[in-house]
Amino acid sequence: MPESRAALLQPNHLTTRSDVLSRPSPVPAASGIYAWHFDVALPGMPLKGTQETEFGRLLYVGIAPREPRRSDNRPSNQNLRKRIHNHYRGNASGSTLRLTLGSLLAPELG
Repeated sequence: MPESRAALLQPNHLTTRSDVLSRPSPVPAASGIYAWHFDVALPGMPLKGTQETEFGRLLYVGIAPREPRRSDNRPSNQNLRKRIHNHYRGNASGSTLRLTLGSLLAPELG
């Protein structure tokens, strides 16, 4: 298994919401790839092709920073800490993960 895939499927540790939002945050202000493991599948969540791990089901992989836009070639000011923090505290317009979770939970939560 390639090293990057193994790191996503078998991480050395999981970082909790309280860890991410603590100061100082253990999440580095650097570029990288991150993964979200869920211990419960949400209603309507497609699971085909997903991986079950000892930490739950791997359902989301993100990258920070994004590639520079082709239109202006400006580098991103995002990093792992900012992206993951935004998933927890931001809004759905800035987080594909939040938007998807909100869409899946909307029928259940009304």
